[in-house]
Amino acid sequence: MTTSPIDPVTTDSTTVEAETAPLLSPKRRYRGRRGNHEGTIVHRKDGRWAGAVSVGLGKRKWVYGRTREDVARRITGALKATQDGIPIPGETDTVERYLTRWLADTVTNRVRPVTLVSYEGIVRLHIIPELGKVRLARLTPSQVQALLNRKLAAGMSPRSVEYIRSVLRQALGHAVRWNLVSRNVAALTDRPRPVRQEIRPLDIEQARRFLEAVRGDRLEALYSVAQALGVRQGEALGLRWEDVDLDNGFVHIRRSLVRLNGEFVLTEPKTTSSARRLGPLPDMLIETLRAHRLRQTEEQLAASAWLNEWGLVFTTPTGAPWHSSTLTKTFQAHLAAAGLPRQRFHDLRHGCASLLLAQNVNPRVVMEILGHSQITLTLDTYSHVSQSVQGAALAGLAASLSAGH
Repeated sequence: MTTSPIDPVTTDSTTVEAETAPLLSPKRRYRGRRGNHEGTIVHRKDGRWAGAVSVGLGKRKWVYGRTREDVARRITGALKATQDGIPIPGETDTVERYLTRWLADTVTNRVRPVTLVSYEGIVRLHIIPELGKVRLARLTPSQVQALLNRKLAAGMSPRSVEYIRSVLRQALGHAVRWNLVSRNVAALTDRPRPVRQEIRPLDIEQARRFLEAVRGDRLEALYSVAQALGVRQGEALGLRWEDVDLDNGFVHIRRSLVRLNGEFVLTEPKTTSSARRLGPLPDMLIETLRAHRLRQTEEQLAASAWLNEWGLVFTTPTGAPWHSSTLTKTFQAHLAAAGLPRQRFHDLRHGCASLLLAQNVNPRVVMEILGHSQITLTLDTYSHVSQSVQGAALAGLAASLSAGH
């Protein structure tokens, strides 16, 4: 018996050119009737099924499966991939090759640039080194789970490990929709147990002491906006004067300042709820911003070269955007000078939310101020505050019920 250069009976490949078509048993060649749009489906001598897909220019590729239905499903996915201009993967297609295509063909045009860079980093640094050489069609839940377990054992935070799982789950979700794999093995793994970090923002007295300590500082307005409005650091640093309406007392959060490949970039909000209007602003904050704008104008007149091409509200003395690391050091120095414990800049946002909830502000209002996408996120993040408010409410109710006794 003569065989083709690549024997389809023993090859591991799912995709083979027409020149290496499978050897078939003549008696079993056309078992079953071919369905609509299935292409050619035949039964091989080793018991497996094979199907041919036209890829243009008179060429065909073969896909294989254990059952006729499996081959029909793969043909459907291959036809769709061909129509979409996506290369047809086979059993020899690796995780690395697929993820590279997924990032380039799918993710690039669907997420913000900063998110794309984040995904690329996860794939390049964590997934490909561990699973890149594994064949996509043979990737198992145990392999993905082992990757996650190794990252946890190496000291990576559960949140970061969950992010790895999330990126891989999204990628494999597209592979399932394209009929490239039969199941999303990342979705079958266990999520890392979250470790809730205790939030310890400045209380009301500490917040007052901090704002008093920075009074007159050129960054007083930045700290005041972060503490009073609960904006994220990137949102505060990306605020432009065109977003600030001091006459009517409103601030519009429309963008965020990030560093992308070593360059500053203004990006769109992560979600639609992140873009928001805050106000009316308290008079104290309006006056602080007016004083800040006057100071910035004086700095611009004194500078030999003014670098504030975007019209940012908060800049260095030369008009350049703030590096987050530099701002963090300055923030820590102010805390130390005021005799206050170390905080992250983000804790000013936590402080705003905690103080609002402690004053019995409706959680939905707090959600809108913070720009959260769901109220459950607000309630879960600040559950410790909600519990204290509940305790005060129940104590008040008990006092009312016992007033007549």
